[in-house]
Amino acid sequence: MSQSEAKGTALITGASSGIGAVYARRLVQRGYGLILVARDKARLQALAGQLHATYGAAILVLPADLTTEAGLLSVEQRLADDPAITLLVNNAGTAALGQLTEMSPSVISAMIQLNVLAAARLAAAGARAFGPRGRGIIINVASVLALVSEHFNPVYNATKAFVLSLSQSMQRELGPLGVYVQAVLPGATRTEIWARSGGDISALPPEMVMGVDEMVDAALAGLDQREAVTIPSLPEPADFEAFTQARLALGPNLSRNHAAPRYRVQPA
Repeated sequence: MSQSEAKGTALITGASSGIGAVYARRLVQRGYGLILVARDKARLQALAGQLHATYGAAILVLPADLTTEAGLLSVEQRLADDPAITLLVNNAGTAALGQLTEMSPSVISAMIQLNVLAAARLAAAGARAFGPRGRGIIINVASVLALVSEHFNPVYNATKAFVLSLSQSMQRELGPLGVYVQAVLPGATRTEIWARSGGDISALPPEMVMGVDEMVDAALAGLDQREAVTIPSLPEPADFEAFTQARLALGPNLSRNHAAPRYRVQPA
C-alpha cells in the first residue's frame, strides 16, 4: 500500500492560491493524495503539475464555482462517491471591505453564498460521507473576526461566526462517530484575498500580519494536537478556554420560563 493510499485523499476547496494552496503542499508532503477545487482551472492544473513533479502524488483537479448550484453539486457528489477521501479542507471564501451601508446587494449575496451556504453544504457532505465510516477529518477555515465582530466588515464577520458555530455543533455531533472537526481561526494573513476585496494589507501594522505558510503550519500543528479550535497567533490557549467557559456558563439562564426581574412589567 502506498503512502497516499494509507492516508487517503484530501479534498481542498479554494486550492488555487493562498491558504488552500499551502494546505495542498503540506498535505501532499504528509502523504495524502489530493483533489484540488477552485474556479481557476489553469492555476489548479499548474499547482497540480508542480506537486506531482515534486512528490509523485496522485492529484486530481476539480474546477468548480461554489457560488453556483452546479459547482456545489459536483463537489458534494465527489465527497459522496469517493471513499478514498478522508480529509476535507473547507477553505473557499471571499471578503469585502467597507461599511454595511456601502455594500451592494450582489456583494452581500456572493459573500453569504460562498462563506456560508457553500461552507455548510460541503461540511454536511463531508459529515454524511465520513460519519458512517467512523473516521475522517473536516477542517473548517473561519477567522478570528468571528470573535471580534466590532472590527472589519459586518457581513464577513458574521459569515465567519457562522463557520465557527457550525464547527462547534459538528464537533458534538460527529465526535462520537469518530470524525474529527477542527475550526481554524486565522488573523490577518498575507494572501490574495486582500487585493481581491479592494484592501491593502500593507496598511496594517506588520506585527498583525502572518505569512500564509506559517499560518497553515500552525493550523496543522493544532490538527496534530486534536484541537477543536486553532487560533494560530494566540499565545495562551487558556485564554480561549476561559472565553469558552464564560460563554457556556450563560447556558442555564439563556432560556427560562420567566423574564429576568429587570424586564418584568410592574403592575400599575
